[in-house]
Amino acid sequence: MSAHATVDLVDYDEAVRRYDPVIGIEVHVELGTKTKMFCAAEVEFGGEPNTQVTPVSLGLPGALPVVNGKAVEYAIKIGLALNCQIAESCRFARKNYFYPDVPKNFQTSQYDEPIAFDGYLDVELEDGTIFRVDIERAHMEEDAGKNTHVGGATGRIHGAEYSLVDYNRAGIPLVEIVTRPITGAGERAPEVARAYVQTLRDIFRALDVSEARMERGNVRADVNLSLRATPESPLGTRTETKNVNSFRSIERAVRYEVSRQAAVLDEGGTVIQETRHWHEDTSVTTAGRVKSDAEDYRYFPEPDLVPVAPSRDWVEQIRATLPELPVARRNRLQGEWGYADAEMRDVVNAGALDLIEATVAAGASPAAARKWWMGELARYAKTSDTEIAEIAVTPAQIAQLQALVDSGRINDKLARQVLEGVLAGEGDPEAVVVARGLEVVSDDGALLEAIDAALAAQPDIVEKVRSGNMGPIGAIIGAVMKATKGQADAGRVRELVIERIG
Repeated sequence: MSAHATVDLVDYDEAVRRYDPVIGIEVHVELGTKTKMFCAAEVEFGGEPNTQVTPVSLGLPGALPVVNGKAVEYAIKIGLALNCQIAESCRFARKNYFYPDVPKNFQTSQYDEPIAFDGYLDVELEDGTIFRVDIERAHMEEDAGKNTHVGGATGRIHGAEYSLVDYNRAGIPLVEIVTRPITGAGERAPEVARAYVQTLRDIFRALDVSEARMERGNVRADVNLSLRATPESPLGTRTETKNVNSFRSIERAVRYEVSRQAAVLDEGGTVIQETRHWHEDTSVTTAGRVKSDAEDYRYFPEPDLVPVAPSRDWVEQIRATLPELPVARRNRLQGEWGYADAEMRDVVNAGALDLIEATVAAGASPAAARKWWMGELARYAKTSDTEIAEIAVTPAQIAQLQALVDSGRINDKLARQVLEGVLAGEGDPEAVVVARGLEVVSDDGALLEAIDAALAAQPDIVEKVRSGNMGPIGAIIGAVMKATKGQADAGRVRELVIERIG
């Protein structure tokens, strides 16, 4: 089937009304070590092909692996953050299969003895619901190389003229985190899948064990999905959609597979246990290969590596160094800032938490920081189709902008003009105020001159105000604001108008 082939689908809402979706997610995170898992080859993104290799990562005969201690430490950190037990002893195994990007014809991984197991992760959904995902295991392994299939229409091996292999990635340390079957999500299964992987990404960054950039492949998710008639029914046959590399795509892949599998079952067909490919351009999955079971890989213990036996003292030392994790941090900041639950969820969902924290650290009040990032800047991000974190303005600049307002040098209306200048690359707020001449007119003499002109133009208002009717005073204030191009302090103008008329 081509990437653009269409199949009949059952409407998603109808599918989840009649079937119970069960998901399972395998997340691979590339660890941010300086060298590879079993050799001293450097790890650096974007290097010239096949320049970051050693005899070990090329699988040359007689080359012997040595375990990267920092990778083991990072794996333990991840396990602890996921509430896992850390194995007192574990070992590596050989996962045997042939593919050009695995030059040894096996991947060094962990099979029945993972370094971390029996954990869980509480995931917060957009409406504040907490959903617990049970973790079966987190194990260490090495990455494969990268194949590039040249020619053909799909970029895949079928139809390609030839293939190139880059072994720079071969041997980079990975931790694979495997959930137990995630049940009970119902129609929210796509949202749960997305939130789970997003929460993991945030944890990896907080632990500083990986850059965790999905667009670079630092974090990759394989999404398993099956349908069953009811929550009490046995598990259905699952498919595994491989290497989904964005949060949005994870959500869409789950929705698509639910609708596709429901259509297969409705027609009396059988879901095939297979890997599937996600196509970003068409938002569909297509069949890959029939899914192998563990016995097909002929796992056996790696004879060239001794067991890894982290001492309990070392594990506790690592536990003591764990940073504040994202959920605890959000709860603390919400308490410090005084945000309501809904306000905090909006901030988190907008990706503005770090920005607001930095803005507050630079001197702005929490209320002012939220006002700017969730107001003007969120609207700008939406209209410019830009992630809020990618906008060309810094938290320090927003704090400076608010300081100008707080000092009375500019008002809110002028502040928006200043922000326009900052976004246009005209410099910091202070520089924009000076260059554009946007400072509030605070000279009473200049204001009285504008007030006298406005009163002379509307003499009837003077008598109305003197007789106790304060309503028309707004027309005078408006005229003065117009004359000063909005740069007057409206409160001070009102005071001076009353003095002048009195």
